[in-house]
Amino acid sequence: MKYSRRQFVKVGGLATTSLLFNGVWNLNYPQKLKGVSEPKVIYTWDYGPVPGKTAMALINEGKSSLDAIEAGIKIIEADPNVLSVGYGGLPDAEGKVTLDASVMDWNGNAGAVAFLQNIKHPVSVARLVMEKTPHVLLVGEGAFEFAIENGFKAENLLTNKAKERWEKWLKFKKFKDRNHDTIGMLAIDKQGNLSGAVSTSGWAFKVHGRVGDSPIIGAGLYVDNKVGGAASTGLGELAIKTAGSFLVVEKMREGYSPTEACKIAVERSKKYQKKAHHQICYIAINKDGEVGGYSFLDGFAYTVGNRRRMRLKKAPYLL
Repeated sequence: MKYSRRQFVKVGGLATTSLLFNGVWNLNYPQKLKGVSEPKVIYTWDYGPVPGKTAMALINEGKSSLDAIEAGIKIIEADPNVLSVGYGGLPDAEGKVTLDASVMDWNGNAGAVAFLQNIKHPVSVARLVMEKTPHVLLVGEGAFEFAIENGFKAENLLTNKAKERWEKWLKFKKFKDRNHDTIGMLAIDKQGNLSGAVSTSGWAFKVHGRVGDSPIIGAGLYVDNKVGGAASTGLGELAIKTAGSFLVVEKMREGYSPTEACKIAVERSKKYQKKAHHQICYIAINKDGEVGGYSFLDGFAYTVGNRRRMRLKKAPYLL
């Protein structure tokens, strides 16, 4: 049932009066969530079943959702055929591969890296930022030095395939090849704990120094163990301006389904769309293991699975 603003204020006022009169003020909604779910994983795009199967295998062994997600994302970070994440990711305007990543666990701990160069697995560096420092985000040279100090090896991430694409782009220098297919993954483990992580090489041929939503907690990723988690992919600027992943989780807290919550976040981005429409997508999972996704434009799909199988689902879209 939909209310006008006047009806909403009237009904809301009566409800508030009733709560105060009875001495009850309970903000721990949604009441419908039982928090009982079998282990499950959901991740953006069609990266195949291997990342999900890898994550679920670790969860079945009793590992945490964070352990599982890190392992699943590392597979994509190491794949030179994936042009939007890790090794093989398309470079920025200066021909340099710069990576962003973040992680968030069931305790609300978070870690992230941005503008990281020459390190293949930014998701693992982000986890160490969370576990070994009092900080959430390290960037640039500082993030690189931190990775080296913690045993990571410096290596060239620009493959011949990515270099050829960049050299072709140099002839025209038009930002058409955005290629922002971030991998975002969320999971529930055997203990019922939620974690999430994202990793990306960002907007292809971006201005040197550009950072997207992926390392920004609340924009590219957000997890609340009492409610659920969300992650974004697409044009990161839109997720930053709307605090998109945080918005999705807050809408699930209010009782919306994961798909409904993702739709609200996508709709919120409409005011920031320029003349040309840009893709922005979200995936979400709630504490009961319900999953969903939604995108601004057609073409977004996400993978969801449990210990038995992985399946690709086409997301509904706004335009």
